[in-house]
Amino acid sequence: MRRADRLFQIVQHLRGGRLVTAAKLADWLEVSERTIYRDISDLQGSGVPIEGEAGVGYVMRAGYDLPPLMFTRDEVVALVAGARLIRAWGGAAMARAAEEALIKIETVLPDEARERVARTEIHAFAVGMTPEIRARIDALDLATDRRQRIELKYRDEAGNETVRVVRPLGLWFWGKVWTLIAWCEMRDDFRMFRVDRIAELTDTGTRFKPERGRSLTDFYRAMEAEGHSRPGR
Repeated sequence: MRRADRLFQIVQHLRGGRLVTAAKLADWLEVSERTIYRDISDLQGSGVPIEGEAGVGYVMRAGYDLPPLMFTRDEVVALVAGARLIRAWGGAAMARAAEEALIKIETVLPDEARERVARTEIHAFAVGMTPEIRARIDALDLATDRRQRIELKYRDEAGNETVRVVRPLGLWFWGKVWTLIAWCEMRDDFRMFRVDRIAELTDTGTRFKPERGRSLTDFYRAMEAEGHSRPGR
């Protein structure tokens, strides 16, 4: 994360008059507490009304706001289109987050850019998307984030059913179809599972640690070695 982005996130976390410790900020932003102390000091020096001290916590006085975000016309269109795509094709939690993100962005946009959001006529319609698939996408996203080992009851194209214990590594969207990229412990190799063919998903109650040769980076390397290009992020 760029330092400018980190400073912005610190201000966002301190909004609303909440007392937040440096340890909590460091955990959220995945940096050291020393980095947080330095960032807080720099923000205070630039006029951001943050009060508090190390070991106690920090709070930002009410009434402070960031300058309006400046987006180009193309950036506004991209943000709106992306949010609407996720709202249509993402998990339920993703869809809610996309909606909230769009609302937050609109509140800090200048009037002209806000009007551009309202005029953006790019829409997405998810034919075949069901509440079950949305819930499954959210569950797999959470398991990936928490490194939870999960058990899948999976049906292949022919309808044959197998049970696999996997390490979820990431989700890919192919334009109507989501797939889970995972390390399959039964096959001892990487595998891709279509989310709409997962019949059941169960948390095993165990977590996995990143291992050399079994990470998403290793999967990308294997793809590139086979002549496949890595997808855009």
